[in-house]
Amino acid sequence: MNPEKSALEEVYAANSAGELASAYAKWSSGYDRQTVELGYCLPFIIAGWVARYVPVRNAPLLDAGCGTGLSGPYLRALGYDAIEGLDFSEEMLGLARRRNAYSALKRATLGETLPWPDDYFTAFLSTGVFTEGHAPASSLDELVRIARPGGHAIFTVRDSVLERDGFLDVFSRLEQAGRWRPMEESPPFRAFAIAEPDVLVKAFVFEIL
Repeated sequence: MNPEKSALEEVYAANSAGELASAYAKWSSGYDRQTVELGYCLPFIIAGWVARYVPVRNAPLLDAGCGTGLSGPYLRALGYDAIEGLDFSEEMLGLARRRNAYSALKRATLGETLPWPDDYFTAFLSTGVFTEGHAPASSLDELVRIARPGGHAIFTVRDSVLERDGFLDVFSRLEQAGRWRPMEESPPFRAFAIAEPDVLVKAFVFEIL
């Protein structure tokens, strides 16, 4: 069996936070090489939406579910030098620290209370996190809480979970509650440029109110 494919399948097949953490712990040492070989592009292209909506002088940003920190160096290259990251995997955070692109990294789990005060971040970004077997739609409540008014929420959601797992309902609820307003919704596009042609995601941008 192709080891890259089996690692990805194990991640998608996780049925609990514990299983997911175990899958990422085993995959962490080969994650970067294997996902790049598969053509995984989300950590890189998200910088385009960040640059479109978030002025470089605005800080700090949160990379929610930062994993090994693939987005960090490219955001820093664009001038964002105050980026914090969270991930639930200590093994992945250890790799992210080596990139020296983040001003702070914390272990935290999306879907639970996050260790930051209200209105702390000027924006949060998240890629590849709202997908099969990963963070729930309810994670957005806490992320919006720690984002300041006038800031932005920038994230991707896999098409297969968008309606089924309640993301559209959460989008609507937060809008009706006056917590955010929609700014942009991309068409579906491939998360992997080479492999997994059926894994499609959409990017969303909301302004925090």
